[in-house]
Amino acid sequence: MKRLAVFFFGAHILALALGIFGLLSAVQNPAQFAGNSYAMAFYAWAIGNVGTVDIWTATLAMLFFGAASIGWRRTLLFAVAAVCISAAAELTGTKTGFPFGGYEYTSFLGWKLAGRVPYTVPLSWFYMGFASYLLAVRIIQRRSDANAFWPGVLLGAWLLMAWDLVLDPAMASDRLTYIHFWVWKEHGAYFGMPLRNLAGWLGTGLAFIAIGRLLWGGPADARRIEPWLPFGNYAANVMWAMALSLSVGLWPTALAAIALSLLPAALAVRPAPASLREAVGT
Repeated sequence: MKRLAVFFFGAHILALALGIFGLLSAVQNPAQFAGNSYAMAFYAWAIGNVGTVDIWTATLAMLFFGAASIGWRRTLLFAVAAVCISAAAELTGTKTGFPFGGYEYTSFLGWKLAGRVPYTVPLSWFYMGFASYLLAVRIIQRRSDANAFWPGVLLGAWLLMAWDLVLDPAMASDRLTYIHFWVWKEHGAYFGMPLRNLAGWLGTGLAFIAIGRLLWGGPADARRIEPWLPFGNYAANVMWAMALSLSVGLWPTALAAIALSLLPAALAVRPAPASLREAVGT
């Protein structure tokens, strides 16, 4: 299982690299490929598929990693909770504006559920929410209250929400004139994004992380969760959004991502104190 997780994680990194190259170079100047029919064919394929490929590869990486670390049952229960609850929140949000604010998706992330929400979006909630929670479990393990339920859930939801500090402003920025993944119907105080979107992210993350964890029926053994792949997955996605933000001049959001998401998440890869290495986490 771990080998499959590593394989799909590597594929995810490659897809992210192709995606950022496409957004920052290829899409802005497609004429550079005009002299090569193979390059043009790949460009045409990539425009419609790289966004879904990077989501699927990350999803598979986290599924296989979870299976190897905490078992298929717990992993799939968490995945079902994440996908169903986030899909419901997104479908409600794109129809009513609650809980994220008024927005709509474009066509770059695959076919849409009910014609409104790309089917890949709930998958991205799962793989980043799962990575965030596993990192939180490892961080909480460093404390004597490692078996506490809510600290892991709250920290996991925070790490998930902190990703959006850089993701949303970058992906929907008016300065990103050549492509958009979603469009805001209202202007907010956080670089054009309404602040209630962050509350919506936190609430949605809290809901599916808490329910996914409750469905387990008991804590997982944090000693079996090797943090490098969840952290690599989490950090790669945050840094991808940071690169996009910096390309359109949104450097404050990149700094916010470093301070409020990357640095806290990095605590998970530090060795636990010797006295707590035998602890069992949530």
